[in-house]
Amino acid sequence: MVYLVGAGPGDAGLLTVKAREILEMADVVIYDKLADEKLLNYAPTAEKIYVGKSAGRHTLKQDEINNLLVEKSKTAKNIVRLKGGDPFVFGRGGEEALTLRENNINFEIISGVTSAIAVPAYAGIPVTHRGVAASFAVVTGHEDPNKSESSINWEKISTAVDTLIFLMGVENLPKITAKLIEHGRAKNTPAAVIRNGTKFSQQVLVSTLENISADVEKNNIKPPAILIVGEVVNLREKLKWFENKILFGKKIVVTRTRAQASKLTRQLENLGADVIEFPTIKIAESSDNFKNLDAAISNIKNFDWIIFTSANGVEKFFERLKISKLDARALNASKIAVIGSATAEKLMGYNIIPDLIPAEFRAESLVDALKNSVSGKNILIARAEVSRDILPNELKNFGANVTVAAAYKTVADTPPKIDFSEIDLVTFTSSSTVENFVAVAGIETLKKIKAAAIGTVTAETLKKFGVTADIVAKEFTIAGLVDAIKNFYET
Repeated sequence: MVYLVGAGPGDAGLLTVKAREILEMADVVIYDKLADEKLLNYAPTAEKIYVGKSAGRHTLKQDEINNLLVEKSKTAKNIVRLKGGDPFVFGRGGEEALTLRENNINFEIISGVTSAIAVPAYAGIPVTHRGVAASFAVVTGHEDPNKSESSINWEKISTAVDTLIFLMGVENLPKITAKLIEHGRAKNTPAAVIRNGTKFSQQVLVSTLENISADVEKNNIKPPAILIVGEVVNLREKLKWFENKILFGKKIVVTRTRAQASKLTRQLENLGADVIEFPTIKIAESSDNFKNLDAAISNIKNFDWIIFTSANGVEKFFERLKISKLDARALNASKIAVIGSATAEKLMGYNIIPDLIPAEFRAESLVDALKNSVSGKNILIARAEVSRDILPNELKNFGANVTVAAAYKTVADTPPKIDFSEIDLVTFTSSSTVENFVAVAGIETLKKIKAAAIGTVTAETLKKFGVTADIVAKEFTIAGLVDAIKNFYET
């Protein structure tokens, strides 16, 4: 089966539910330039083949793409042809489907959100509006300028439709505007060119039909972009919303592990930020191969308190508990303490409500909460292999018998290369993200960036490298960090 799938106009969130389901079961993904590459994460095990096109540069010609679909169908079960926008709106999906039909290959069309409507919407321009526009037309802007005769009926389309949307029309803009004016469209008709629509790099240029071509050249606006012509363009000033987001235009780096980055990324993107994931750490097996943790689990009923300092610690602890053929019932003799709401949330995923969450999400606050009740008690701390020792040391000082067991360790990851001169802010969610950022990017890079720390401990680690955090969250959580960033840019 070959699935011709619309990837939407650019914002990965506009992918349809059905398209995502198809990607998740794909054996092969053949994708275009306009498909957001984040979407490929939905097909982690699939073979991925890039066949993108741009003006004058074709990875493969259309006939070659058609043949590739046929060839792959002989050896793969599920082939996804991932196309920007909608496959049947200037996506040449019909040609690909006809080739498949001619070769007796089954196919399905998975419609996508077309840029013709979504891109103007993200610019605050409705393609229709009561009392302003009752009709719209979507027109190719990519006709060969050397053709002896246009396939567009300029005489009729220029004035018969209220709103005109030209896709892929930047390079032919002078010809398009001239033809519209020649055939009766008023020179002062509002017009807009929208580049990288629905993406965080979106640019919108508003002008008139007469001047839009010169204004685009003056502002050096390049493809991919669409042209929209009509009175609806005047609604932009009242209806624009995407660019009004607090973090729109800000490039923010997230240094969390690949597995954990999505929550912070999603919240920052919701505020309009262009987020680049730069995982400086990844979670690995403890150096002792869980020897101490497994030993503690074998004697789990002897512990009066079990303390988790991170969500990762909770996850790894319960993985080892299951390997020992135990479940949450084994913890019935122990009280549970956690540092932080994220750790508590992870614990509640195993149907356990912690007995203690300190007011401040740091070791010192937990020590204050426990100091008068731990003398003579057996305490297990399941944590990262390398952590601050203030918690076990202080609890020992108050008379506790403390066992520290490594549930995991953090090691350096290999992040992508980034030009940090273009970055507005780098977020740090733990001391290890700071330390590994320095190991990967260097201390001089750290000193040149704006830094946001999830809490005072992370901020103190930055200070050890001679950097004062520009933003420090008051609540030591992802939500607290996002709020602190939001407040920083609001003021």
